[in-house]
Amino acid sequence: MSKGTLYIVSAPSGAGKSSLIAALLERNPTYAMKVSVSHTTRDMRPGEQDGKHYHFVDKAHFETLIAKGEFLEYAEVFGNYYGTSRVWIEDNLNQGVDIFLDIDWQGARQIRQQMPQAQSLFILPPSREELQRRLTTRGQDSQDIISARMSKAQAEISHYDEYDYVIVNDDFDLAIMDFKAILRAERLKQDKQAAKYGAMFAALLAD
Repeated sequence: MSKGTLYIVSAPSGAGKSSLIAALLERNPTYAMKVSVSHTTRDMRPGEQDGKHYHFVDKAHFETLIAKGEFLEYAEVFGNYYGTSRVWIEDNLNQGVDIFLDIDWQGARQIRQQMPQAQSLFILPPSREELQRRLTTRGQDSQDIISARMSKAQAEISHYDEYDYVIVNDDFDLAIMDFKAILRAERLKQDKQAAKYGAMFAALLAD
């Protein structure tokens, strides 16, 4: 069995990253793919489920996991810890499952240092005007928050050149096709095909 691939996926808020990942999973149910679920010490919010949105743990348990080196990356944000489980990701990759890790450029740097074989994708909006429109029409944030997200977006976008692939999410269906093409190309690499079809290769080369 060939190992799965870890895909680091980053984008400014409003570029459509979460929607693209969700649609890719929904439209390709035969693919072995999962979204990484982070650990956090913050309280569970209404509608959230443990193990689906986050793995909710207390601070003492999180710090024990830190001491054991069980996180690929972690950070403390407004008094709460957030982290990516090394064990969970490695277990799933070893089972041939592709993992999508939704993370910012700073976390992406940490992940790449520890897992250089990971592939990274950056999702871009087609324009600042379109990004502003998407943030406004989704109706989730106040104007002050939207302005803050727009200011942060430029700083985030400046790191696009650190990534292996860039997808411009102008036409959603085309962006899905581009995303899937990256996955297909990765699965067709020689080492993965050799692991998957080892017996067939041996039979073709037999005297």
